[in-house]
Amino acid sequence: TVKQNVMFPLLASRSLGRREAEARALHWLDRVGLAKFADVHPHQLSGGMKQRVAIARALAMQPRVLLMDEPFAALDALTRRRMQEELLALWDEVRFTLLFVTHSIEEALVVGSRIALLSPHPGRMRAEINSHAFDLASLGSDAFQATAQRIHRLLFEHEGATQ
Repeated sequence: TVKQNVMFPLLASRSLGRREAEARALHWLDRVGLAKFADVHPHQLSGGMKQRVAIARALAMQPRVLLMDEPFAALDALTRRRMQEELLALWDEVRFTLLFVTHSIEEALVVGSRIALLSPHPGRMRAEINSHAFDLASLGSDAFQATAQRIHRLLFEHEGATQ
């Protein structure tokens, strides 16, 4: 089941007993909006729901460092925004290191504090942008839009052009 899927790494690592692992799994399933699907089998879920199960499983381990590669790509816009809010609230609460890969400029500015812009093959650092000042409330601000446009120019300018 979905609940057992989230519990698995907790039990396999022997970090928690069965009762504690179940409580933590249910907590994280609730945080990602899937509490009522705890007893459903993963093959019965949509792609976005499966992605949220994977996120719950990772967060249940309470990692010090978490790598998330396009974790919200399969989610609809409203769920994606809710998961961004939840991730930011969790980070504010726990303060773990997060390496977040996204192709969305807006998402990078909202979720990130330091953005590394990489060039296509071979992947090299083109720029590093400080985005500490931005959050979900700053989406429409002039500063947010200017930074997003700057990132867009850096990503899509021709190689060899001055930055």
